[in-house]
Amino acid sequence: MRDRAAVRDARRAQEFGGFVAGAAARLLHTATLLTAEEPDANPRARRLLTRALAHTYAHWDHPPGEDPYDRARRHLATGFAHAPRHRSRPHGPLAALTPRERLVLVLRLYEGLATEQTATLLGLPTERVDVLCHRATATVLHPPPGPAPRGAGPVVRRLRP
Repeated sequence: MRDRAAVRDARRAQEFGGFVAGAAARLLHTATLLTAEEPDANPRARRLLTRALAHTYAHWDHPPGEDPYDRARRHLATGFAHAPRHRSRPHGPLAALTPRERLVLVLRLYEGLATEQTATLLGLPTERVDVLCHRATATVLHPPPGPAPRGAGPVVRRLRP
């Protein structure tokens, strides 16, 4: 009996290891986009990914036939949606977005989820998902003007009388 359990656990660990080898980099990139952290300094994204992978491993055999990537992505998204907001300064082109706009944009455009899937995952009406996606896309494509760089103030010339 113990031999069967050991074989089953070894098979499970091997299958999960293969899944992580193939999916972890993409899931980490997704988490980094969500948190809008620097790619090389992304502790919040790594924590989100670790929790999502732990949850996926804990439910590896249940229910049979479910896509583990979908489960991990779902846990990643809901973990981000319910995480407390940190005062860290967002980075990159998604920094101007609200967390919810970032979540919708990443799920829709980077992960390729349909509006209906995104709405179901987040518990939002499809119309709201469309509005958030359109607003986020417009903000990324046409960012609001930011503060002028340091030292770029107006040039004042003195005129001689």
